[in-house]
Amino acid sequence: MGLNEITITKAIVDQWQRKFIDNLELDVAIVGGGPAGLLAGYYIAKAGKKVALFERKLSVGGGMWGGGMMFNEIVIQKNVIPILEELGIPAVEYEDSHYTVDSIACITTLASKACLSGLTIWNCMSVEDVMMRESSVNGLVIIWSAIEMSGLHVDPLTIGSKFIIDATGHDVEVIKVIERKVPAKLLTPTGKILGEKSMWAEKAEELTVENSKEVFPCVYVAGMAANATFGGPRMGPIFGGMLLSGKKVAEDILKRL
Repeated sequence: MGLNEITITKAIVDQWQRKFIDNLELDVAIVGGGPAGLLAGYYIAKAGKKVALFERKLSVGGGMWGGGMMFNEIVIQKNVIPILEELGIPAVEYEDSHYTVDSIACITTLASKACLSGLTIWNCMSVEDVMMRESSVNGLVIIWSAIEMSGLHVDPLTIGSKFIIDATGHDVEVIKVIERKVPAKLLTPTGKILGEKSMWAEKAEELTVENSKEVFPCVYVAGMAANATFGGPRMGPIFGGMLLSGKKVAEDILKRL
């Protein structure tokens, strides 16, 4: 039997719609498909919870694809090796507890493992707002990235979620919306976003993990968004803290679920 173009279209639209409706109510919604967001999704999905990730771009991976200045190698620390071994990602020991990893192999494997564990990824979707209640946030307001980029006046749709993870990197986009529009203070020393500081790799790697925590009721930050929220420095093309951050946030939320 030959292929039919209408059947192809019908299959895509029908199955996409089924998947979308099945994800309207989530245990955890993750915004940002970098390494921290993907690994958090991997562990939460692996635990049997309903979790979806929303990524503005066509592809996931965040800043990991390009390694350091388009040299597609990244660096991780020795204490992250168990995570890579669990995922089946090879690492090469360099010196003084520094390990190198092929950035393409790392992000493609991480994304694949997360999807196969049950994480649903929605690419080309932007989060433009949150659903607010009296003292909490209980969902996301989403729009196609192409609509956002074109500036068309098109109303968005909504996704309900018990917990939200902002893993949007340096831009810390979800927390900026909450700070600006929700009438309550963040769980930072000033009640506001403290802002990212200049590079200090060792300190940033420590603080990325330390700062990966709840910043508003049922809203967590992970990865570089954690340092941008709580005032930590950036770290450059070393990604151990990002992976540890995603795992920590997942574990914290799973305890509450």
